Amino acid sequence: MRSFALGDESALLMASYPKDRPKNPFPYFTEVMTGFEYTAAVGMLYEGQVDDGLQCIRNIRDRYDGRKRSPFDEAECGHHYARAMASWAAVLAITGFGYSGVEKSMTFAAQDGSFFWSNGYAWGTCSLKKRKKDVQVELSVLYGQLSLSKFVLRNFGNREFDPDESGLIKAGEKLKFSVSG
Repeated sequence: MRSFALGDESALLMASYPKDRPKNPFPYFTEVMTGFEYTAAVGMLYEGQVDDGLQCIRNIRDRYDGRKRSPFDEAECGHHYARAMASWAAVLAITGFGYSGVEKSMTFAAQDGSFFWSNGYAWGTCSLKKRKKDVQVELSVLYGQLSLSKFVLRNFGNREFDPDESGLIKAGEKLKFSVSG
């Protein structure tokens, strides 16, 4: 049996049988694998169990902190196994980020903070600051170029842009605007 967690480390088991274990449980039920842990943690984040989801992620990162295991290789069925990339979904769950290239729209959760974004064409940061009746937005493009016609803050409001007002934002440029609720 493989061990991806030592005795004193916190982790999520693939499965547990609190009453009676079946005669033939499914393979790997006593193992820990980060790809599945991230999937469970992200599910918790989306369901509003933020503290539990973040704790699961913290447990993984504590195990892969460089002292006992490489922080750059969350091995499962081999080194650099792809399932651990499910961790990226936590960024999306926490920030509410989404981008539609078809609609040229960007979405975030309406919360204070500065957040990384990436859409396949560009990447940058988005800073949000809530005020009484609106949210101040500073959208920075650090690499590439961003086509934007609409900016949405979930459960708050949105801002649509005229083609000449926004259009294409290039690397090194910032767009400052507000979204009213």
